[in-house]
Amino acid sequence: MNIVVQKYGGSSVATTEKIKKVAEKVIKKKEEGYHVVVIVSAMGKTTDELISLAKGITDNPVPREMDMLLTTGEQVSIALLAMALNAKGYSAVSFTGPQMNIQTTGIHQKARIKDIEASKLLKALEENKIVVVAGFQGVTEDNEYTTLGRGGSDTSAVALAAKLGAICEIYTDVDGIYTMDPRKLQKAKKIEKINYEEMMEMASLGAGVIHYRAVELGHKYQIPIYVASSFSDERGTLITNGGRVGMEETLITGMASSLEDIQVTLLNLPSCTSSLYRLFGELAEAEVNVDMISQMLTEENKMNVGCTIPKTDLHIAEEIVEKWRQENKDIQWEVNTDIAKISVVGLGMRSHSGVAAKVFELMAENNIEIKMITTSEIKITWVVDQKDELRTIELIGSGFGLEMEA
Repeated sequence: MNIVVQKYGGSSVATTEKIKKVAEKVIKKKEEGYHVVVIVSAMGKTTDELISLAKGITDNPVPREMDMLLTTGEQVSIALLAMALNAKGYSAVSFTGPQMNIQTTGIHQKARIKDIEASKLLKALEENKIVVVAGFQGVTEDNEYTTLGRGGSDTSAVALAAKLGAICEIYTDVDGIYTMDPRKLQKAKKIEKINYEEMMEMASLGAGVIHYRAVELGHKYQIPIYVASSFSDERGTLITNGGRVGMEETLITGMASSLEDIQVTLLNLPSCTSSLYRLFGELAEAEVNVDMISQMLTEENKMNVGCTIPKTDLHIAEEIVEKWRQENKDIQWEVNTDIAKISVVGLGMRSHSGVAAKVFELMAENNIEIKMITTSEIKITWVVDQKDELRTIELIGSGFGLEMEA
């Protein structure tokens, strides 16, 4: 069976008129001879509005009830798209995540897909129906509704494509993946083809076009992912195992920047490995994604440990540190919310030296303070003050050839 899985983001289905346009795009694919499965997000800013409603009730809503609330957003958009397709003479049926039996772990708001029961979907495709599925959501073995976290619709789409052995197309409000977000670097180049590894790094570092977990799944199951615009026929970007043209000459493929992290520094921790194990073990158990880590030994067998975590997880970190401080009054901590995390990514760094030196040179020449830094084979990430974010992006974009030529 020749199947394609298409995913349309919230901006693509923000109004009934846009939903009708998406229906036309889906029908075009159907007319090309494909069986089509469509994943859609909630309409426009619906998820934000639902979160706002919850915050109007309490500052700390129960995660289970948040999932009950948030899963309603996609139910609206899948029903409307199925209606639009049926109105145009094409048989279509919509399913929520639980109806599709998208089986997940039980961590509310951060669930992960364990498996998908595809028999109902395949039966509908065999009946020549277009299947419209709610992204972002699933169900536990105890029949509890769960959500997959922000960007979960991308993950739903790639997971379904992997289950069905299908092509995966992600349609959004941009016409592909660029060397940098064009809203921050106006002359950023579009990338025609990018490697899974590079895209995973960029997605995890703040490039919001596609979610990290979706690329990770694509890599694991070797599902090529095509990213393009819902609103035009402009050629998009293919994420696959193949490298870029001229890879040997390209040091840096792209850059990402994020304002969604905070820098947390714990002072006067006991200087022993068990302290690090306890801190990062408890953060991991709470599903807090720790990115950058720094450690500095001080006098009297103490150490200071810094790390970056998502802003949304600050309250979890507070609970963990406060419990520790009750046991040891010497421990203090500081939080810096005014940071920007900047990263450069490129497979070319594996075989070429000097990227870090050039980054440091550009920062030093322009008096931009680097607060933390981490490196890997294909990535360098550093933290600067938020006020220096755009200037840093311009310097790196120009310095590493990430801009279109005049």
